[in-house]
Amino acid sequence: MSDATISRFGKIQEQVHHLAPGITVSVLVAITAQFLAEHYATPAMLLALLLGIAVNFLGEEGVNAPGIAFSAKSLLRLGVALLGVRISVDLMADLGPQLIGLVIAGVIGTILFGLAAGRVFGHKWRFSLLTAGSVAICGASAAMAISAILPKDDRSEERLIFTVLGVTVLSTIAMVLYPILVNTLGLDEQQGGVFLGGTIHDVAQVVGAGFSISETTGDTATLVKLIRVSMLAPVVLTASLLIRAFAEAPVDGKRPPLLPGFVIGFLVLATINSFHLIPESAASFLSQCSRWLLLTAIAAVGMKTHLKEVLGVGPAAIAQIIAETLFIGCFILIGITLIG
Repeated sequence: MSDATISRFGKIQEQVHHLAPGITVSVLVAITAQFLAEHYATPAMLLALLLGIAVNFLGEEGVNAPGIAFSAKSLLRLGVALLGVRISVDLMADLGPQLIGLVIAGVIGTILFGLAAGRVFGHKWRFSLLTAGSVAICGASAAMAISAILPKDDRSEERLIFTVLGVTVLSTIAMVLYPILVNTLGLDEQQGGVFLGGTIHDVAQVVGAGFSISETTGDTATLVKLIRVSMLAPVVLTASLLIRAFAEAPVDGKRPPLLPGFVIGFLVLATINSFHLIPESAASFLSQCSRWLLLTAIAAVGMKTHLKEVLGVGPAAIAQIIAETLFIGCFILIGITLIG
C-alpha cells in the first residue's frame, strides 16, 4: 500500500471520527421518533423535528455539532436523491391524461399562487417559492431541494426550518381532516385518492390518510402523490434557470448550482427505474433507506433549530403557508368535480 493511499485512508478515518458523534445522536433521535410514531399514531417526521428541537443544545458548539450539521445537509440530500427509486413512467400511464394534467396544473398553480400571495403577505420571492414549492410537491424534501438553489442570506436557514415545520404540521392536520372531508363530500374511491394524493404534503401522511378510507383509495392517493414528487426535478431546474436569469447575484458572488447533484441523482434513479432495471427488492430497500435518511436529517435540522427564532417569522408567514395549502386543496377538488 502506497504512502498516498495510507495518508488518504487516515484522513477518511479522521473525518469519520469527527462526524460520528453528531451522526449517532441524529440517528438516535430518529429511532426514538419512529418508536413513538409506531406506538402513538403520530407522524414520525413531525416527532423527529420536535424531538430534535427539544434537544437543540446538542447541535450547538461541541463534539456533536459537525456530525449534526453533516446529517442536516448531506444525509437529507442523499435521502432526496434516493426518492427517485419510487418514480417511473408507468405511474403516469396508470392514472390517465386528465388526472395527470390536473395534478401537474395543481403543482404549477400553487407555486404561482404562492409567489403572488407573497406580495400580499409582505414576503419576498425566496420565502414564497420555498413554501409554495414544498406545499405543491412533497413537503420537507421539496423544501430542501428548493433551498439548495436559492441565493443564501442570513435568514436562509430560518426560512427552511419554518417551512419544514409548517408543512409537516399542516400535513398531519390534513391526514386527520381530509378523509372526513372525502366522506362528507361523497367522493368515490378514485376521486378520494386523487384528492388526498393531490393535496397532502408528505408521502407518509398521504399513505395514512388514503388507506384509512380503503385500499383502492390508498393506492390511488399514493400514485398521485408520487406524480407530484416526480415534479421535483423539473420545478427545481426551471426555478434555477429563472433565478440565474433574473435574481441579483449573492453577496459572496457564489451562485447555487444549476441543478444540485442530489436532484441529478433523483433523475438518474427515476430514469433507471422507468426502464425496470432496478429489482423490486432493491427499490424497496433504497426507498426505506431514503425514509430513514430523511428522518435522521430532519432530526438533525431540529437540533440546529431555535424555536423562538423560527416562530419569529410572524403570523403573516403562517397565514401564507395556510393559504397555499387551502389553494391546492380547492384547486384539486374543483378539478375532480369538473372531470367527474
